[in-house]
Amino acid sequence: MSASPGSVPLVTGAEVASAAELLRGVVRRTPLENSRALADRVGGPVLLKCENLQRTGSFKIRGAYTRIARLTDAERARGVVAASAGNHAQGVALAARELGAEATVFMPDTAPLPKLAATRGYGATVRLGGLSLVEPLLSAAAFAEETGSVFIHPFDHPDVVAGQGTVGLEVLEQCPDVATVVVCTGGGGLVSGVAAAVKDARPGVRVVAVQAEGAAAFPGSLARGRPVALESMSTMADGIAVAAPTDLTLAHVAGLVDEVRTVTEEDLSRALLFCLERAKLVVEPAGVAAVAAVLADPGAFPAPVVAIVSGGNIDPVLMLKVVQHGMAAAGRYLSLRVSVPDRPGSLAGLLQACAAVSANVLSIEHQRTTTRLAVGEVEVAAVLETQGPDHAADVVAALARAGYAPTAD
Repeated sequence: MSASPGSVPLVTGAEVASAAELLRGVVRRTPLENSRALADRVGGPVLLKCENLQRTGSFKIRGAYTRIARLTDAERARGVVAASAGNHAQGVALAARELGAEATVFMPDTAPLPKLAATRGYGATVRLGGLSLVEPLLSAAAFAEETGSVFIHPFDHPDVVAGQGTVGLEVLEQCPDVATVVVCTGGGGLVSGVAAAVKDARPGVRVVAVQAEGAAAFPGSLARGRPVALESMSTMADGIAVAAPTDLTLAHVAGLVDEVRTVTEEDLSRALLFCLERAKLVVEPAGVAAVAAVLADPGAFPAPVVAIVSGGNIDPVLMLKVVQHGMAAAGRYLSLRVSVPDRPGSLAGLLQACAAVSANVLSIEHQRTTTRLAVGEVEVAAVLETQGPDHAADVVAALARAGYAPTAD
């Protein structure tokens, strides 16, 4: 390891390369897919590193396997324990099974059902408790103390960072002329490892960390020069909702990462919808953070750009909600109110006017008691599906030309 400015040893490129040898035949070398739609926005090549197609659906197997494989036989015999909202849980469960160790994983009560089922499917014992990751982390630490099991932290260990860094090695091999690597970031294990690998081989490549705006612990911690926990978090991206980095990951980000950016919930929704529609990839909200950053500010990323798509484990119910949110954020839903005469045929006339401009009616309701109405009028509130902001504007204009006075909600 090399020394960081804050005296915390940093993982080296050689250590990442060693982890890559250990992981050979264990993890999948995930594909790098061109995104023409993003390239058009950026003005140069943009590629997606599809870790959502990795074993267990995320990069977490890389760090978990590296950490558990380097335990002694005696340590593995005592078993391993972890705390996770889902992706790290699956990585630990599968790695432990492959290496013959018993795994116990503490997860919050709110853990997505697919992640919960998959963790159990890989053979781990799952214990639920708490509404966030705080309680499972405390429970896992207590369990390790009581039983002698080895606690496998999701990002606070050099072996975990080195394992995650193998994603960066693959990026350099698959795209030798890469100029910018964009990485979704929670606690910082992935971006720390990727930066260690990339900066060792190609110091001029920009590495950008992306956090959810409602769970962005790095900006404040970097400003104060030490890990500072967020008082609260609010984001759909549970996989990167981490209250604070550790000394290890903060040192890597401070010393090796060029920029930390944040994205909004709307940015994440749009990016998830983009991955579904344009890239044909199923990705969870945390996993699209890098894509969200590129979509939100395409001019900020020198090409060729590689955006790491990091997780494909999403609850179908959450996907439905996020897709709907993404549709709204992308201007694909139009909510409006129209006053019409309260007589037979008025609603039919309004619906015909919507149909004439190919606006699909999703919901509709009448309101007769508001003070906004004159006697003999009824207000119709409608939600329409459109083809985007331009089409939505055309719909409003067409209704106005038809004699209505639509008001957008």
